[in-house]
Amino acid sequence: MLSKSQAKLFFLAGTAVFSMAFLALTVDSLAQVPGRSNEAAMTPAVVRGKMIWDRNNCMGCHTLLGEGAYYAPELTRVYTRRGPEWMRAFLKDPNGMFPGERRMVAYKFSDQEIADLIEFFQWIGNVDTNGFPFKPDLAPPAPAAPVGGSRLASAPSTYKTLCNACHSIEGQGGKVGPALDDLRGRYDAVTLDKWLSDPQAVKPGTAMPNLKLSPEVRKELVGWLLPTK
Repeated sequence: MLSKSQAKLFFLAGTAVFSMAFLALTVDSLAQVPGRSNEAAMTPAVVRGKMIWDRNNCMGCHTLLGEGAYYAPELTRVYTRRGPEWMRAFLKDPNGMFPGERRMVAYKFSDQEIADLIEFFQWIGNVDTNGFPFKPDLAPPAPAAPVGGSRLASAPSTYKTLCNACHSIEGQGGKVGPALDDLRGRYDAVTLDKWLSDPQAVKPGTAMPNLKLSPEVRKELVGWLLPTK
């Protein structure tokens, strides 16, 4: 059993040791802030995007870095998950991307505001969050085996940035829409071009959005999705 003087000494020594450890950890944490916060990449566009985020109370539905509401998707890594082209199309017309499904308000952002928001999401996606948000610990579905080499290497940029978010080829891509491996058995070039031009006109009520693709982009997609044998 410790004497009164020994207990006092033990208390003072322990307090001093843990206080020094706390101070050392604090100094180390503060030293890491500039690098981990991606501070060097904070441009005026990023600042404007953050102001748009705050002004429209986006945190009322979404979360960033785990902070906010959980009504709508977490957006810390949305730039990596979706890509700038998909984000631009969605922010321009949320309901058009998911007809009859999305409840996101159409804020009627200008092209500059959309660009600033995308810059902000790109910046915050590069903040070192020590692995947050964590990916679900689920086994991914086994991809279909490519036949004669992967087609995806030659995919047009529009497919990689927009179509791939909902559709898949060779087992790679989104699962929202049908796989596109066997399109030749279901569409000819004229019909597929009409579909890409205005899905609702071909099939009213379809969940496929009108991406307002230019004739040149549609021609490129049709040529790639329906390759000549």
